[in-house]
Amino acid sequence: MNTYLEFEKPIAELETRVAELKETANSGDLDLDAEIGRLEAKSSKLLRETYAKLTPWQKAQVARHPERPHFKDYVAGLTDDFVPLAGDRGFSDDPAILGGLATIGGRKVLLLGHEKGDDTASRLKHNFGMAKPEGYRKAIRLMKLADRFALPVVSLVDTPGAFPGVQAEERGQAEAIARATEECLSLKVPMIAVIVGEGGSGGAIAIAAANRVLMFEHAIYSVISPEGCASILWRTADKAAEAAEAMRITAQDQQALGVVDRVVPEPLGGAQRDPQEAIANLKEAILEELSGCSNLGGEELLKQRRAKYLAMA
Repeated sequence: MNTYLEFEKPIAELETRVAELKETANSGDLDLDAEIGRLEAKSSKLLRETYAKLTPWQKAQVARHPERPHFKDYVAGLTDDFVPLAGDRGFSDDPAILGGLATIGGRKVLLLGHEKGDDTASRLKHNFGMAKPEGYRKAIRLMKLADRFALPVVSLVDTPGAFPGVQAEERGQAEAIARATEECLSLKVPMIAVIVGEGGSGGAIAIAAANRVLMFEHAIYSVISPEGCASILWRTADKAAEAAEAMRITAQDQQALGVVDRVVPEPLGGAQRDPQEAIANLKEAILEELSGCSNLGGEELLKQRRAKYLAMA
């Protein structure tokens, strides 16, 4: 059963009616093909029109949709094989960031990213994709491993931000994020980062300071959540939609600002409607970007990365 967002209610009504008519047609002798076809065409048109004019706040809702693909889905759809690597060798393993050795389209890579979980139990296990210091230290360990064995790094970002709890702060959350960002910028192998859902603040940039940054069409990328921004500016989260508009959080805005290099198209209605198509689009984009970086030496990659981020200022 599909989960519909608030602005999708008119679409939900039509699709529910189509499902009911199909069930009626299958259980009896009624010929409802014409009516079903008419409603399906109407629903498809409405879906297309709705997603052609999404506001930034609506895109934020799509980026957070519980049925969007998560890291485990990308592993299944992107890779030919995946060997998970766990632990930061200092404190513990953080399930909010996963990573390991993988093969994507015949290319050996180090794949890492945030995992939010897709039901109550897994969301609690993965802390809703909010990593603690040990998660970022695990990412550092894996990136160093990739550098040592000349493996490109591919990171998939989907987090509302780093975990803000007291214990995380006690264990050096800010330092861990800074060190992870530094490691990204120090790699002498190609790094491709993809914002696949939410890209929230330092929790995102810590594994996204890459040579090439890609972003799904309906993903968002920001220094703070729209709700957080609204709470600071207007003392209420009720103005999150206005904050989202002002913050320019969409993939299209981020590309125009030069923060993102490429926008990856999603299926009509978002990645959650057809995860397989979304993952196929992403795989093609990642392989193209890896090919574009493959002939660059370590020093050239460092120079390119440095120029990229200095230019943003």
